[in-house]
Order: sequence, then structure tokens, then C-alpha cells
Amino acid sequence: MAKPLTKTQLVAALAEEMGVDKKAATSALEAVTSVITKEVSGGGAVTLPGVGKIYCRERPERMVRNPATGEQIKKDADKVVKMTIAKALKDSVNG
Repeated sequence: MAKPLTKTQLVAALAEEMGVDKKAATSALEAVTSVITKEVSGGGAVTLPGVGKIYCRERPERMVRNPATGEQIKKDADKVVKMTIAKALKDSVNG
């Protein structure tokens, strides 16, 4: 399995793809990240065309088991961030 891109590598790739310098690419990446974070943390969802949909889902209160002791404990309700991958991306990986 290939190593994931680091932020530096991603910025360099974005700069090359956009035809701008790395400073502008870093600003663009940080702006996109900020918009996604604000929207999802507020309970909304963001669709990245060709990539997927990022959204927040609430998990109900539930019973979980401590693996060290086997003890059952109640875990409070919480929220998790989920991502559904777009069909176009799945097809490009599998095709």
C-alpha cells in the first residue's frame, strides 16, 4: 500500500495542478479545510464533487465492553464524522 500524501506533498501537487505558488496553494487548502470544518461541526454536510460527501452523524447512548476487564459500561451519545465516497472515485480506483 502506498504512503498517504503529507500536507507538504499535497500543497506541492495542488500548486502544480493550479499553476500557482505554494503559498497560494496552502491558502486554498486551508480555506477548504476551514469551510468543511465549520459546516460539518455545525451539523451540516459538504459534498466534494467526484470525491464524496462528508457529514456528521449522531450515535445513540449504548453499552460497550471494556476489553481489559470485560466490564459493561454505558457510553454517552456522541457525534462522529463520516464520509461517503463518490461512485466516480470508486470506479476510477476499481476500473
